[in-house]
Amino acid sequence: MAKYTKIPTDAFKQIQMNAGVMLKSFDPNTATINATDIICATSGGLSVTAIPSFTDFGEDIDNCPKNTKELKKLDSWEIKASGTAITITADFAKSMAGVADIDKTDATHIALRDEVNLEDFEDIWIVSDYSELNGEQNGGFVACHLSNALSTGGFSQQTSDKGKGQFAFEYTAHYSMQDQDKVPFDIYVKAGTAETAETA
Repeated sequence: MAKYTKIPTDAFKQIQMNAGVMLKSFDPNTATINATDIICATSGGLSVTAIPSFTDFGEDIDNCPKNTKELKKLDSWEIKASGTAITITADFAKSMAGVADIDKTDATHIALRDEVNLEDFEDIWIVSDYSELNGEQNGGFVACHLSNALSTGGFSQQTSDKGKGQFAFEYTAHYSMQDQDKVPFDIYVKAGTAETAETA
């Protein structure tokens, strides 16, 4: 094998696998998933991005090279989660619509609004398998937590002749005036450990 055609010897321990799940809540300390917290079934995997926006304070200074590190300032982060759902409920339709309510007299009716309420923002977790140990109890995971997420992709439905309908979604995490320095995004990467045999 050529000198630079190699991979790390422990690469098999550091690979994220499978499509993952989108959850209403998740505790990285226990890593327990409740079936009722799974928001939807998806197709084509899930995407999470956290993209910083910078200002170069040296950009207009004569003789100053662009992207001088001492003059680079972070403005904000744009954090998004997106994918395509193949299951739909009234709760998820309301969530995708973003600024909407479920009718109190008719739980099948989702009514859109013209104003944003603080209750429209919700936490979302994208959690997927990680490492070579992926047992039911102690499997590794990559977990991405979007705080104060709001559907900014709106409600989208695509039907298919003799096939499954698809619902494309996009959520954006938001800062809060209550904690203005807190970036609304956290990442957890935890390797799995060996499953312990049950004792009689």
